[in-house]
Amino acid sequence: MATDLNEVSESLAGAVQQAARFLVAVNGNHRLASSGVVWRAGIIVTADHTVRRDDELTVTLPDGRTVPAKLAGRDPGTDLAVLQADTGATPAAEFADPASFQIGNMVLAVGRRGENGPCASLGILSALGGPWRTWRNGQIARFVRADVTLYPGSSGSALVDTSGRVLGVNTAGLTRNWSVTIPRETVDAVIAALLSQGHVSRGFLGVGLHPVTLPDQRSGLIVLSVDADGPAGKAGVIIGDVLLQIAGKAIADTDDVQSHLGPDQVGKPLDVELYRGGASQKVSIVVGARPRGER
Repeated sequence: MATDLNEVSESLAGAVQQAARFLVAVNGNHRLASSGVVWRAGIIVTADHTVRRDDELTVTLPDGRTVPAKLAGRDPGTDLAVLQADTGATPAAEFADPASFQIGNMVLAVGRRGENGPCASLGILSALGGPWRTWRNGQIARFVRADVTLYPGSSGSALVDTSGRVLGVNTAGLTRNWSVTIPRETVDAVIAALLSQGHVSRGFLGVGLHPVTLPDQRSGLIVLSVDADGPAGKAGVIIGDVLLQIAGKAIADTDDVQSHLGPDQVGKPLDVELYRGGASQKVSIVVGARPRGER
């Protein structure tokens, strides 16, 4: 029994050592460094809420060197920030196959605490689910939660399997009572957007909406306000219209609308069925890019 436990212990220590090779400390907070993952050569990902300034940033590499870093961009919606730095011989992260994730799998949250070296906590994958939207209107490809402990400085750490391969980036900045993991596919998408345009575009229609039930018991969203120069206004939507369907799917609350306004929808038309003057009609709204700074 003791031998088995020793083998497990050594295996977990090996996973931490494997992951520590591509983990850095991000010095973007006056009080405490956060963790970051070398996603690929010269590109570092961390939790956005831990980066409190836009300049005079540095990262501490696994070999102990501290080098300057540049903020390529930040996306509060997914709580991700991307930095560029000369990572030298620091290897990039190795990734786990998302198809292999199962609730109950043993995982580790591995981070780096400045010059004090790596830190880790152990747990299991406690919940997995489909796409979800954050309270800051960020779209996350999959829900991933592990019962690991994120110690001070561990936001931006990597969630890794028992081989040290990355499942995603941990953050305590998107929920109140527990941490979540931003999966690889979302991180990849945010990196691509931030490196190409400096921000993540998100769609908007330019209307204020509120749930309503029609006399025939159909649910919809009544238009309470319209930006005349916004996408819906330009398409002819007016106050008092009731949106019933988008892209052929019934809508009953604003989350149903937001699900059609991801970054990939900007500039594309949406077929909308609405109720006006006792009859249904259809309009096509070209999704606009939400002005930066608005949620």
